Amino acid sequence: MSAKRVKMKAMKALNLPNTISLIRVFLAPLVLLFLSLGISSPVPFLSDLLEDGPTWGDLLAGGVFITAAITDSLDGYIARKHKLVTTLGKFIDPLADKVLVIAAMVALVELQRIPAWIVVVIITREFVVTGLRLVAAAESVVISASRGGKLKTVFQVAALSLLILKLPGGMTLMWAAMFLTVWSGMEYLIDGARMLMEE
Repeated sequence: MSAKRVKMKAMKALNLPNTISLIRVFLAPLVLLFLSLGISSPVPFLSDLLEDGPTWGDLLAGGVFITAAITDSLDGYIARKHKLVTTLGKFIDPLADKVLVIAAMVALVELQRIPAWIVVVIITREFVVTGLRLVAAAESVVISASRGGKLKTVFQVAALSLLILKLPGGMTLMWAAMFLTVWSGMEYLIDGARMLMEE
């Protein structure tokens, strides 16, 4: 394959949806940075409403996290609408989601806003499901995202947004997200095992 064809193939793979996914990967460290910098000045109007309200660092981190989470829906929509789905995109999109969520969780553990064992459970599930998908892919079996998997992502993003911004209800949603994480993980394992046995 000529260098020109390789370059054209690379440019085709790095389309708009994939570029948005890559941006999400690079936004994840910013969430960590803003939460870890210790910009501890309270936000005036929020400190009056909440006893332990968010700091400016929390607001910056929350803004970046929510923006990055919104791009998750955006890149998928653009890829489907304009038929720009690529193998690279199928790899980058879920990777970007995991990097963003794990970065936020690690920072929140350090700030003691979320128990470490919940993060371990969620990360373990992600490794197990990713491993199952790799095994299935090697057997030419595609394991699509389940409804439970999509639902747990919504709850994780909502819970982390509230926890980052120190708003009420964050831990309640995180408990729900953890339940959905375990449930959807079992769902993937059962369905994946059945599909592999049928194959």
